[in-house]
Amino acid sequence: MSPVALHVVLVEPEIPPNTGNIARLCAATRTHLHLVHPLGFSTDDRHLKRAGLDYWPHVSVREHPSLGAALAASGSGPVFYFSARSGRPYDRAPFAPGCRLVFGPESRGLPPDLLERNASQVFRIPIWGRVRSLNLSTAVGVVVYEAYRRLGAW
Repeated sequence: MSPVALHVVLVEPEIPPNTGNIARLCAATRTHLHLVHPLGFSTDDRHLKRAGLDYWPHVSVREHPSLGAALAASGSGPVFYFSARSGRPYDRAPFAPGCRLVFGPESRGLPPDLLERNASQVFRIPIWGRVRSLNLSTAVGVVVYEAYRRLGAW
């Protein structure tokens, strides 16, 4: 595993194909994936498995009962929260080896009180078109690749 390995934390993901696509991304980049319950699907879901293809054995994935448990289990790197509603642009995040990248559920994002308590650690992907947000798997991909690029992982 690369010493700059990152952690993607999905809080209460709802859409199996999104989580499957993110798992595939994590397999491709050796990024650890943390799923925070409750999940909006069963991990046996055929759409989840299909989106992750045959890469599931290559994904470091753990499930957690809460965000606090996921953060406690994912090391001591900095924590960054991503929201379509607030924060500085994601390219200003001070990415570091082992950082934890936290994304909320597709339908509602991370809770406003969590974002307010951690305002200095909240980032967004700018959107200037007429959409409310990006697809979760697209957003995770944008952030993960930017973090690895900035950390010189390739």
